[in-house]
Amino acid sequence: MTTIRKLARKWRKSRDEDEFSLPTLDDNRPMDTQEQEELVRSFERSQAQQSFVWRSVFAVLLFFFAAFLVYSIFQQVSSPWELRYHAYFMYEIESRMIIFADLIAVLACSIAIRGLVHNPKYRRRWIWYSFFVGMILAVFWLYFMLRMPKFRWDVIWLPFGPLSGAGICLYVDHLLNESSEEVRKLRSYMYAYKAS
Repeated sequence: MTTIRKLARKWRKSRDEDEFSLPTLDDNRPMDTQEQEELVRSFERSQAQQSFVWRSVFAVLLFFFAAFLVYSIFQQVSSPWELRYHAYFMYEIESRMIIFADLIAVLACSIAIRGLVHNPKYRRRWIWYSFFVGMILAVFWLYFMLRMPKFRWDVIWLPFGPLSGAGICLYVDHLLNESSEEVRKLRSYMYAYKAS
């Protein structure tokens, strides 16, 4: 029995020393208006910072994918069919169609990047545009992949790269908007504290 009491005291002491803990139901006093405002502002700052970080991370990932596609275009122009993933389509598609498809993929990535990092008012709309461009590109590549004598799983990223990039951006945007909405709700729940 004494061991349990020692553990309980130790737990309470460690919990009391935690300077970053939020008020709990054990607190008997309500938060005054200034404390509420400070808490909500800290959540807003944290949410804005997290939003910036995650939007930047996914924009950079898409940028690197687009840079790889630009390299791919350059290789197809300078040395046609040298890249293995383009060589699979040598007898199915003309070289300029490969270049055009890669340009469309770069466009889809660029639109998604713009949607992630630019004007918040039209953010989701830009990402949806990228998603639709990615769908058209996926249909194009899958059509030619299914015409090949043997389906090549190692080039499955050609149809689904830009499409999944836009889909992930939509998901990230949804999650960040949801957390922003929760912070806005929290602000609306603030109450007026009257000291007695």
